[in-house]
Amino acid sequence: MARKFLVNVVGVLLAFLLGAVVMLVQGYNPIDTYYQLFAYSLAPGKIPYTLSKSVPLVLTGLSASVAFASGPVNLGQPGQLLMGALLATIGGLYINLPPLLMIPLLLVLAMLGGALWSGVAAMLKHWFNMSEFITTLMLNMIADFFTYWAINYPFFEKNANHPQTPLIAESGWMPVWGNFNSSVIVMLVAFVVVWFIMNRSAAGYEWRLSGQNSLFSRLGGVNVNKNYILVMLLTGALAGLAGGLVVIAGPHRFIKDIGANYAWDGVMIAMVANSDILLTLIFGFFFSILQTGSVGMELITAVPKELIEVLQAVIVLIVVAGRGYFETLFAKLEARRKMKEITV
Repeated sequence: MARKFLVNVVGVLLAFLLGAVVMLVQGYNPIDTYYQLFAYSLAPGKIPYTLSKSVPLVLTGLSASVAFASGPVNLGQPGQLLMGALLATIGGLYINLPPLLMIPLLLVLAMLGGALWSGVAAMLKHWFNMSEFITTLMLNMIADFFTYWAINYPFFEKNANHPQTPLIAESGWMPVWGNFNSSVIVMLVAFVVVWFIMNRSAAGYEWRLSGQNSLFSRLGGVNVNKNYILVMLLTGALAGLAGGLVVIAGPHRFIKDIGANYAWDGVMIAMVANSDILLTLIFGFFFSILQTGSVGMELITAVPKELIEVLQAVIVLIVVAGRGYFETLFAKLEARRKMKEITV
């Protein structure tokens, strides 16, 4: 675990170094730019916002990490997030219960929406042996068009100036204490549950084993087909939960482009974390810091916030492409250190 973390740290530092070179070429001060980036996102008044922004990043990252670690190449997080958001919104429009019942109900509906959408891809694989790599990507487009139709016609708010639904019932809004949004607590609970499943349960062991060697798992008596469907449903539910929280934590309605790039950023986070659950949480927070800080960075230093998007992509490229090299390098250095200790 320590070596994995060190590899990622080196990759991030190299990416920041390249970013500094780009800023120098463009005539900006990289030291001041990076300072303003972190000072803005980690300021006491901004930390709650940074934490809230990390919620969909971490949840979609967990979705992708569980899938990649277990074998399925589920790239349907954008569509699953949208379907989860839509189902939670519909529930909030037509159901009104006390908050203690309403909020859990909307969260369950969000997970159900995401799981149903990933379940379509799982069934296509099970029945027709269609690759989930293709079907989940295609289902993203269908979900995008379908939700856009839904908020333009059956659930469109009358007299609105752009596509959106009416506000959901206020009893379904996530509680906010000061600037802290309780959606962060839901995300942390989901993280603990996923970590426990993947690292402390028999099912998680079978999933990880299947991800490493499907044939060996099958020969060892693991029900690979059943586990495949379970993994697809769980990862869809996580992405759907992200969508539901985006709605009920604010703006409390489904609006056009509500999914933003959360899901694709989550996939990038899973790639950088190498599907490690704890590293997914850490990088989810880190990417949130970058995205939140980019706004203040642009206001104070005039460096375009699009630079952070480039920086994120460079981090992914360097960490993923250099992972094998860095791990080999660190292994050699550790072996040399042990040899010196033995000879001494």
